[in-house]
Amino acid sequence: MEYPVKEEQRFQYIETGSGDKPLMLLHGLFGALSNFKELIEYFGPRMNVVVPILPIFELPLRKDALTWLVQYVNEFVEYKGYSQVHVLGNSLGGHIALLFALNNPDKIASVTLTGSSGLFESAMGTSFPQRNNYEYIKKKTEDTFYDPNTATQELVDEVFGIVKDRNRAIRIIATAKSAIRHNLGDNLHEIKAPTLLIWGQQDKVTPPFVGEKFHELIGSSQLFFLDKCGHAPMMEQPQEFNELLITFLKDMS
Repeated sequence: MEYPVKEEQRFQYIETGSGDKPLMLLHGLFGALSNFKELIEYFGPRMNVVVPILPIFELPLRKDALTWLVQYVNEFVEYKGYSQVHVLGNSLGGHIALLFALNNPDKIASVTLTGSSGLFESAMGTSFPQRNNYEYIKKKTEDTFYDPNTATQELVDEVFGIVKDRNRAIRIIATAKSAIRHNLGDNLHEIKAPTLLIWGQQDKVTPPFVGEKFHELIGSSQLFFLDKCGHAPMMEQPQEFNELLITFLKDMS
């Protein structure tokens, strides 16, 4: 089932249903709704899945990117009137989810992280020296996944279009630098909500030891590794991912 993108005030988002404690999905730096396609299809009929589109390319350059994006999420949750949310983030979205949870512990029903930044990441870096080189961007996009074929031409074209645009590339770099500054190693013990960690065994961006460190620092966490899987488990291993997530959420109901 396709869900239309709603535009209300300054927010763009999809929402699949109604009810308490929605499942809010936060995408990564190059993420989009398509990254959560299988997850939305599975959980959409079961609960209220909400995906705010993060305005990364509208970032005011004099603002700290992550602080600004977390404030955006906070304002979105307030606008929607959610009292509590199950928050799930991939890559940069996990980092934003953690900062949101640390700032709003009373609004968090649970946290799910997959390939999250916040401790260590090795992605495209904080510059794009070859941003006009299609083959370079193609290889970097393929490295996100265990199976390079997951990086379809459509996906590579989308990433190439982003980094080729100078204004967008500048904002990507600013956001990546902000993520490095916001290391959460000293704060993760403050996360008390039930936390699910789902990591790709072959993740090159946030390698398995990063998931293990999150598990060590978040006392309320469970950690699962998925084999033949890179930085986006919900895309490469959607069935296993969804089964882990539904079991986790049912345990709290």
